[in-house]
Amino acid sequence: MGEKVVAGTFDLSDRQTYRRKLHQCLEGLERLLAEQRFDRPRNLMGMEIELNLTGADGMPRMMNGEVLQRIASQDFQTELGLFNLEVNIVPHPLQGRVFDQLAEELRTGLGYAHRKAGEVDAGITMIGILPTLGRADLVASNLSEADRYTLLNDQIVAARGEDFSLDIQGVEHLLSTASSITPEAACTSVQLHLQVTPARFAAVWNAAQAVAGVQIAIGANSPFLFGRELWRESRPPLFQQATDTRPPELRNQGVRPRTWFGERWVASAYELFRENLRYYPPLLPICDEEDPLAVLDTGGVPALQELVLHNGTVYRWNRPVYGVADGVPHLRVENRVLPAGPTVTDVIANAALYYGLVRALAEASRPVWTRLPFAAAEENFDTACRHGIDAELIWPRTGRSGGLTRIPAVELVRDELLPLAAEGLDAWNIAPADRDHYLGVIEGRCRRRINGASWQTDTYHRAREAGLGRHAALAATTRRYAELMRGGEPVHSWPTGVPAA
Repeated sequence: MGEKVVAGTFDLSDRQTYRRKLHQCLEGLERLLAEQRFDRPRNLMGMEIELNLTGADGMPRMMNGEVLQRIASQDFQTELGLFNLEVNIVPHPLQGRVFDQLAEELRTGLGYAHRKAGEVDAGITMIGILPTLGRADLVASNLSEADRYTLLNDQIVAARGEDFSLDIQGVEHLLSTASSITPEAACTSVQLHLQVTPARFAAVWNAAQAVAGVQIAIGANSPFLFGRELWRESRPPLFQQATDTRPPELRNQGVRPRTWFGERWVASAYELFRENLRYYPPLLPICDEEDPLAVLDTGGVPALQELVLHNGTVYRWNRPVYGVADGVPHLRVENRVLPAGPTVTDVIANAALYYGLVRALAEASRPVWTRLPFAAAEENFDTACRHGIDAELIWPRTGRSGGLTRIPAVELVRDELLPLAAEGLDAWNIAPADRDHYLGVIEGRCRRRINGASWQTDTYHRAREAGLGRHAALAATTRRYAELMRGGEPVHSWPTGVPAA
């Protein structure tokens, strides 16, 4: 949704015209695939991280416009809420010391942004959901001042036709309503991009889907919302409910939500783009002047703007992406599973695990998705969101006997998946020092059974036991989190609890 969208209204013919353009774009994509016009393998990865602005008191600060003016860097831009920013890391080849290089770039960029935010009494916090957010913070008046957010909100609200219901039963029960999509802004994530050839897309996407539950179990960092302790990773249920255009009657009919895990393994990227057109009404029927088929007829490469814009309003946890760079089209898998934080080291360790696993699993002689039912992968995702590092996941048994078993996530990662990830990173030609350091962070989390979510909840409960009320304990936890985040040591090494005043 990085398009330059101008707010306005649409008439009935706009949607019909847009639908026609979408089908032209889909035909254009099919032709590009058939003509093998896509970029050669370049092993490129990219990263985006959504951030929160907080004050010294741990509370959200609604001032991303002022902060961005001071940062004055194209690497940083607005996100949905006034308390959000996003930092974009330029694509890097997956090789050598790339993870250490990324870590240094992130530390430098985030440190600079934090100092500039400090000029207006704010700071940068990387966390899946800011524990101190209240219902009054997530209202339409706190949407970022950009036309695309206003327009997206208006269209989703109009499609739903009534207030959004937030109903999440976790450790505690959250039941609330919202008249806008602003609660979505509470969800801040890390998005990992991997450029792939069309022939490799399905294997990489299937591998990413298979390990999504593993990513959440090991990396969960979002246990609180509106003062309630919910799931260990509460972003997925919140995101789905905050963008749900379906009233109860359509849900009862089995209509797909716009945020969902999926329903099957795929054989091509084209299937997912076609599915977007088949099942999801356009939210932003804004037509570009380009005639994609005419561009192809003259030997050019179409931007397929309508297809790209529509794809940006279907929130898959692993999303296909079409792009054009230097006049050459390419495909990417965008992994949207992980929450932001806790530290730069943790973020890079999560990335190393992901890129290593998808490489190894995509090239396996017996792909995991031929042995793991898709419904089991979806169940793993839900289980991991609920239970985090304590989750037990369904996974194919090793050896010839086959079948499935249920295994603690930490055992699965430590005993089977970390060696696979190391093989995958070797295949990318990642330097052994980077491989061992960042996968060692994941091993440390598994050994100590600590991730961001477990640290937050343990610290919160200790603060409550020390006599703090609910909101004071959440604020103290957030302040301590921000302090340790800036210290930079990985979360499994953090001391639990809030220091005595």
